[in-house]
Amino acid sequence: MAIDITKARHEVLTAILGKKRRRRLTVLNQMEDFQRLITSLARYGRPVRAAFEATGNDHRALAYHLATAGFEVKRLSSVALARTRQALHNSWDKNDPKDAQVIFQMLEIGNEQFYHDPLVRGTNDIQQLSKTHDIVSKSKTELWHRVLTHYLPQYVPEADRFHRSARSDGFFAFLERYPSAHFISAMRKDAFTADAWDVVGRKVAKERLLADIHETAKASVGLPVGLDSDAISMVRLVLGQGRSR
Repeated sequence: MAIDITKARHEVLTAILGKKRRRRLTVLNQMEDFQRLITSLARYGRPVRAAFEATGNDHRALAYHLATAGFEVKRLSSVALARTRQALHNSWDKNDPKDAQVIFQMLEIGNEQFYHDPLVRGTNDIQQLSKTHDIVSKSKTELWHRVLTHYLPQYVPEADRFHRSARSDGFFAFLERYPSAHFISAMRKDAFTADAWDVVGRKVAKERLLADIHETAKASVGLPVGLDSDAISMVRLVLGQGRSR
């Protein structure tokens, strides 16, 4: 059985080994259609081998139900499928009905790979943890880039000399407290030092660092935005999201 996977529906091509007749059907991505397909396959009374191209996660639901029904599930390489499609149809374009035929052709010649369903194999949790960690890490990297290229040049251009020696969480916390250099320069040096003491964390020569920041802020070219401005509220919102990730 060859399956061309899409988000809402799957094009299925079935055949019995040694017979030329093939049966085509469309399976919607819903339980009723899954059960109808499984029942139909079980009626053959023979071992069933199903193959599909694993793209994204759209295959996960159908593959799981086929595997738990006792069918042998295989996956195909996207690169191998594209090359076979090009060889058979002289085209790289995806086409659901034709792709099912290409998948069937690859299944017939044994050009397939093992498919280990994460939920069946008991690896689903670790897989989701890994993917979520990757998503969160990339998201935080994108946020960090946005802060460095969008917010700092406008409100604290001189901060570039300080952030390189700071952890991102600590630097986000400091910027959330003082999103504009003018907020710092408006405070007396001793008042700023006392207010920022716990924000900068465990730093060597902390007092000297805060004095340097205060002195730098006094000569900042950053935009003089108000403490209660919408622009600063948005900056703090973004920085707060970065710290909570």
